Amino acid sequence: MSDEIKLTAPDLTRAPSVTDLVFGELYQRVIGLDLPPGTKLSEAEVAKRLGVSRQPVRDAFYRLSQQGFLLIRPQRATVVTQISVEAVLQARFVRTALELEIMRAALPNVTPQVIDELGRMIERQREAVADDDRHGFHALDDAFHNRICEIAGHSHVWTLIRDNKAHMDRVRYLSLENGAGLALADHISILEAMAARDEDEAIRRMRAHLSRIAGIISSIRAAHGEYFDPDEPRDAVLAAAGG
Repeated sequence: MSDEIKLTAPDLTRAPSVTDLVFGELYQRVIGLDLPPGTKLSEAEVAKRLGVSRQPVRDAFYRLSQQGFLLIRPQRATVVTQISVEAVLQARFVRTALELEIMRAALPNVTPQVIDELGRMIERQREAVADDDRHGFHALDDAFHNRICEIAGHSHVWTLIRDNKAHMDRVRYLSLENGAGLALADHISILEAMAARDEDEAIRRMRAHLSRIAGIISSIRAAHGEYFDPDEPRDAVLAAAGG
């Protein structure tokens, strides 16, 4: 008997499955608050609107529930969950740890061409701010951080960051109502430190950028209380956020 294990290599170039597409659409709608917390979702209705069968919708619902974005209740409507401040701050902790190490790894690879490229990305962000295009700015913001991961030689880390920061994103969308300009200024500041090849300053500025959410989350919750989990003790939330 042969001990050889027979395996077939997966097709890594395959197109996304219907479930992947449904998941991606719902995910973007949830984190972008087009489907705000408390929205009731029906498998049948979503399947009808997207022109797909119910199975990929059911699978997408399950994936979103595993990430904490949907509450699936047997014999009752599935509901978009409210925002948990604890989950947001946990996501911020993980993201900060990863991105500070990414910055350290990226700086030795910084060239004038890299600075020019990141500068052009920031100019597009400036245009999005001027146009009050929050969805566009959010995508450009992600692209900026993703590119730094690529410059560091660790593009795979962006997948970890993206998956872990998902709970931050709903709060980020709310903050962009007034905070896109601040995020843009942070990016400009970070790029200046990268251009100077000043590791300590680049790390400090990145940490400050990613920590903004902890400083504003209590005010965002006060302004948009209907989006947040009312069962989280307010005193504990404020203490966790440093408020």
